[in-house]
Amino acid sequence: MLRKIKTLCLIVGLLAASQAATAGIIVGGTRVIYDSAKKEASVNVSNPEKTTPFLIQSWVENATAENSKPPFIITPPLFRLDAGKENALRIVRTGGQLPEDRESLYWLNIKSIPSTEKSSANQLQISMKTRIKLIYRPAALASHAAEAYKALTFTRQGSQLTVSNPTAYHLAFYSIKVGSAEIKEAGSVAPFSSIKLPLPAGAGSQVSWQTITDFGGITPALSKAL
Repeated sequence: MLRKIKTLCLIVGLLAASQAATAGIIVGGTRVIYDSAKKEASVNVSNPEKTTPFLIQSWVENATAENSKPPFIITPPLFRLDAGKENALRIVRTGGQLPEDRESLYWLNIKSIPSTEKSSANQLQISMKTRIKLIYRPAALASHAAEAYKALTFTRQGSQLTVSNPTAYHLAFYSIKVGSAEIKEAGSVAPFSSIKLPLPAGAGSQVSWQTITDFGGITPALSKAL
């Protein structure tokens, strides 16, 4: 019985990981991969509410602090989504010089504003925003993304763990454990770069890790000796 409960919890967790929800709106994914060989990418937005329509506003922003305009537009950028309906957000590249030897990361923002009754003049409107990753992937990199997490290297340096990513892909961690101790909020590591993470107390001599796939799933666990 306990095994069945654990299995059910795992299935529910994987389903939750594959979609994002905010204020009654469901976004059909936790990330969007923009294949440069295609003219556009898309993500579905649905409204499961029975009576409440939402105003949906979407835009792309840079993942870094730079102020340059992102080379993508969203259509439609603003629309009404009625109860029980679904619509697709189309992401189109508008130009710009992007690296062709590695992925580029942006943020896709989706803001939902619930409607109010005309008679409720003093009703407070609460808008919610969800933000998911938009990853631009050059066509030459399309065939190796699923295996990239296997190339990560880990080095122990005193009380820190250095994670190096020699690949051209943005890799987001689902979990990192050193021995039986889990590193909380490990985050992600950009292409051809490294990050330093604090080692938890009681960390062992073997590291294991899992990353998040293109579809919001979880890779099999891998482990290496430090």
